[in-house]
Amino acid sequence: MDNKSFTTSYWEVSSNDSTGSPSCKPEELGAFIPIFLSLVFSIGFMLNSISLWIFWFCIKRWSAGMVLQFNLALADAIITPAAPFMIIYFSLSHWPFGQFLCQLKVFLLSTNMYGSIYFLTLISIHRYIAVVHCTKKTIFKEEKFVKLVCVGVWVLLFAQGFPFFFVLKTTEMNNSTHCLSIHQDELVVLYFVWNTAILFTGYIIPFCASIVCYSLLASFIVKLNINQLKSKYMKRKSMQMILVSLVIFIICFLPVHVSRTLGVTLKLFHPDQCQSLNIVELVYYKCLALSSSNCCLDPLLYFFASKKFQGSLSNVVSSLRCCNRR
Repeated sequence: MDNKSFTTSYWEVSSNDSTGSPSCKPEELGAFIPIFLSLVFSIGFMLNSISLWIFWFCIKRWSAGMVLQFNLALADAIITPAAPFMIIYFSLSHWPFGQFLCQLKVFLLSTNMYGSIYFLTLISIHRYIAVVHCTKKTIFKEEKFVKLVCVGVWVLLFAQGFPFFFVLKTTEMNNSTHCLSIHQDELVVLYFVWNTAILFTGYIIPFCASIVCYSLLASFIVKLNINQLKSKYMKRKSMQMILVSLVIFIICFLPVHVSRTLGVTLKLFHPDQCQSLNIVELVYYKCLALSSSNCCLDPLLYFFASKKFQGSLSNVVSSLRCCNRR
C-alpha cells in the first residue's frame, strides 16, 4: 500500500469510527454559565465602550503602543454581537438561529480570542523594545509600521475564521440543534487537526514570545535606580502590565485551550466514553465562559500602560460626576 492510500484509509477509518460509534447524549449545562456570561459581557461591553470612546475622541495623538491597545479594544468589542446568541444557546441547550448564525458566532469567537492573544503579544514585544531599547531607533516604535502590523493581524484573523463559513455545520441530536458541540460526530478529524494547529500558532507561540519579552523586561527594570522618579514610575507601570498580561494569558486562555484539546482528542480516539466526554464538555464550556472575562481585564492594561489614557479617563469620570451633581 502506497503512502497516499494509507493516509486516505486512515482518515476514512478515523471518520467512520467517530461517526459509527453510539452518540453520547449532552448533559444540561445549568444556569451558572449563562448568568456568568451575562455579567461578564455587560461589564466588558461597558468598559470597552468607554475605552474605545477615550481612544477615538479624547486622545488626539497616538503612539505606536496606543495603536496596539486600540486594536486590542476592537478585538474585545467583536464579541459583542455574538454575546446574546451564546447566552441563549447555553440557556436552552439548543441552537434555534440556523447554520449561518452558528458559523458567524464561531467566527466572532475565534476572531475575539486570537485577536486578543495576538495583540497582547505585540504589546509585550513593543513594551520590551520601548523600555529596554529606549535609546535605539527601531521600526517597531514607528506608528506607520505598527499600523501595518495590525492590518496584517486582522488579515490573519479573518483567514483563520473564514473557513468556518464553509465547513461548520449544525447538528440535530436528541431533538435539539447543536452548534460546535463536542458531541457532533461530523468533521471530528478536521476539528482535531484545526485545534492542534491553532493551539501552537494561536496560543503556545504567542504565549512563549510574551513570556520571553516580559522576563527580559522584568530583569531590566529590577536593575533600575528606584530613587529616580522616572525610573520608579516606569518600574511600577511595567510590572503592572506584566502582571495583567500574565493573568489574562494563564487564567483566561490556558484553561480553554487545555480543555478543548482534551475534548477533541477524547472524541477522536475514545468516542464511546460518554461520561468522560460529558465531564470534559462541561469543563470546556466553563473555561470558554472564563475566557470571555479577558474583555473586562484588558482595559486595566490600557490604564496601566498610558498616562494619556489615565488622564482622559479621569476627565470622563469628572465630567460624569459634574453631570450627576447638576
